[in-house]
Amino acid sequence: MKTFYSPVHLQHDPELQFDAGHFLPAVEIPLRVEKVRVALEARKIGPILGPQAFDDSAILRVHDGGLVQFLGEAWREWTARQLDGPAVMNPGPYLPDHYLSDVESKLGTYSSSADAPIMSGTWPATREAVNVALSAASAIRDGDKSAFALTRPPGHHASAAVFGGFCYLNNAAIVAQWLLDQGIKPAILDVDYHAGNGTQSIFYQRDDVFFCSVHADPNFAYPHVTGFADERGEGDGEGYTLNLPLPIGCDWGRYDEALKFAIGAVKLMGPDVVIVSLGLDTYIEDPIAGFQLKSADYLKLGQKLATLGKPIVFLFEGGYCFDALGELAGNVLEGFEGA
Repeated sequence: MKTFYSPVHLQHDPELQFDAGHFLPAVEIPLRVEKVRVALEARKIGPILGPQAFDDSAILRVHDGGLVQFLGEAWREWTARQLDGPAVMNPGPYLPDHYLSDVESKLGTYSSSADAPIMSGTWPATREAVNVALSAASAIRDGDKSAFALTRPPGHHASAAVFGGFCYLNNAAIVAQWLLDQGIKPAILDVDYHAGNGTQSIFYQRDDVFFCSVHADPNFAYPHVTGFADERGEGDGEGYTLNLPLPIGCDWGRYDEALKFAIGAVKLMGPDVVIVSLGLDTYIEDPIAGFQLKSADYLKLGQKLATLGKPIVFLFEGGYCFDALGELAGNVLEGFEGA
């Protein structure tokens, strides 16, 4: 299996550049991806390749142009105001366009939470993550049966016009739209501990991309306001969203039941390709989650995903138990390949 990776992600480093004492602890840091990269190399799962360069057209098929422009210019605007530290602001009400003249009002409009700081390297890393994701999708288009996009920052909490939850651009949604534009029908299966609220919102009123998410009950877990079982899509998209929330403390037995249901639902939709938002924060020792999956369960997860019988683009999302991430990612990919 080819893995696509870029060292540009190292430029976005909240641990070094963000005063964690004022907000959340810095857990979405470069070490996450580096642990996975080293483990994949050691286990010889497949070649690790650099990404191709893609223009912005695929991004703008999914995201609001104002958001994309802001993310590209935010650090320059922030430093021009001589403001200290990273660009972070608690979100306010979404404002009319004529209030978007200042970087602070733009932050209040385009951000959904204060856990996605913008620093000097944030946009380069975010933009390169899209190249990594689309390179994996391109490999599938060209005939590969699977590919792993070792993307960072993650993406599934970013909606069309709002970033947050460690996410800036939605890699899964961008890949799905790009595949559609290539004449390839995608479905998205999100197995991150947290509901993929951004991905859901982008496709919620559409019937061309089926989105299914297995995650922690949002009554108890971020993003709290969405990801409930009764959210099934609206308008043309009714029936094209499936949420399978699970209780805190869920172990593999309970998780496997939901996963089997999700896989069956994806199969019924008949996609040509499945995009898997691969969050590894379902692990028992993850510091910001509450499931009980163990290392060996991720081999089973990979084996179960193979039963989809379709080419898969794996996209790296969450997972914050740094010492375990390499083993967990390797187990998923080896389980999939072995099956």
